[in-house]
Amino acid sequence: MDYASMTPTTLRQLMRQGELARPTAGMAKGHVQANLAIVPKDLAYDFLLFAQRNPKPCPVLDVTDPGSPEPKLMAPGADLRYDAPKYRIYKAGVLADEVVSLEKYWRDDLVAFLLGCSFTFETALLAAGVPVRHIEACCNVPMYITNNPCRPAGKFHGNMVVSMRPVPHDKVVKAVQVTSRFPAVHGAPVHIGDPAVIGIRDLGRPDFGDPVEIRDGEVPVFWACGVTPQAVAMTTKPEIMITHAPGHMFLCDARDEDLAAF
Repeated sequence: MDYASMTPTTLRQLMRQGELARPTAGMAKGHVQANLAIVPKDLAYDFLLFAQRNPKPCPVLDVTDPGSPEPKLMAPGADLRYDAPKYRIYKAGVLADEVVSLEKYWRDDLVAFLLGCSFTFETALLAAGVPVRHIEACCNVPMYITNNPCRPAGKFHGNMVVSMRPVPHDKVVKAVQVTSRFPAVHGAPVHIGDPAVIGIRDLGRPDFGDPVEIRDGEVPVFWACGVTPQAVAMTTKPEIMITHAPGHMFLCDARDEDLAAF
């Protein structure tokens, strides 16, 4: 199916029906995609402060009212319990479940955060002639836990996660220029080149997502990633924390260009 040309509303409906549990890169072309993090109300301030102190990996797009699954700013009428393709449930820092619906886990004290996602700027990269390998390969983007610590806030602390895209060496500057326009969805890369500098030992073994081919003449380029809260959940071990499954994003009604800074 041509998921790229479908609207976010249509795709969310398919997800709600359990008919579309796959990575969302390339879907709803031109529309914002978002990471999801859900915590109990008594941890919501700490998490909001953590996101504010770490805007590269955790740029906040929307926050729900306690107990409400509706992201009123980014997708009015949507339901975060059902409208993402796949979710992860962390209990005391351990991945306890992966589900296509939050019906049995939703509670009246939960607060949901939508965070910017680098899938949002991929349309702009492609338009600028910068290839996006995981879209070409129809797989998930590779993501890695780095040795770069985030600034702690309350209960939350841990290291930044990055996503990686191989970029031809003569297009690296263009990739930086294009993504710099989108600070609300991670913006410019946080690292270019040698992965060992940021603590990544083997690009062929990502911590999340799928490995992709790096061809001759290409440079690994790393962007801050909204999967960082999942690494933080494993480090800080909150009673419960719910996230999207890596690469399985929430599709927003807003358009990419709505978040462009210039």
